[in-house]
Amino acid sequence: MADEALDHEISMDTANLYREESFTDRRIGSIQRLVPVRTDGTADDSRSDLYVGQTQVLTPAGALPLSFEIEAQTLDEAIGKFGDGAKEALAGTMQKLEELRREQASSIIVPGAGGPPGMPGGGAMPGGGLKIP
Repeated sequence: MADEALDHEISMDTANLYREESFTDRRIGSIQRLVPVRTDGTADDSRSDLYVGQTQVLTPAGALPLSFEIEAQTLDEAIGKFGDGAKEALAGTMQKLEELRREQASSIIVPGAGGPPGMPGGGAMPGGGLKIP
């Protein structure tokens, strides 16, 4: 697998370069402004700045990092849209986690059909039968 990765050329996309600037309130989160640049580092005014919000939400399992794009033309506008963007990112993340939980809950474990190596019966519960989580 690692050999396959070495066969591919790894190079930067020179038509898609950005300078990163970071702004934070040191309390809720940060906004990253991606300023388009040319290969010589000068601003590329033919492309718009991009804004990315970043924050963390505390959950019973620990801190959940969120990163989300903010549709804005200015930093001021991005700051105003930060809260709604964070709420949308959290809702999307929770939906994905719920889908993963449902998929995991619907899987059927068959004795002897796999599991961690070195465990009797392929890691299944002793006593036979099926286990549906």
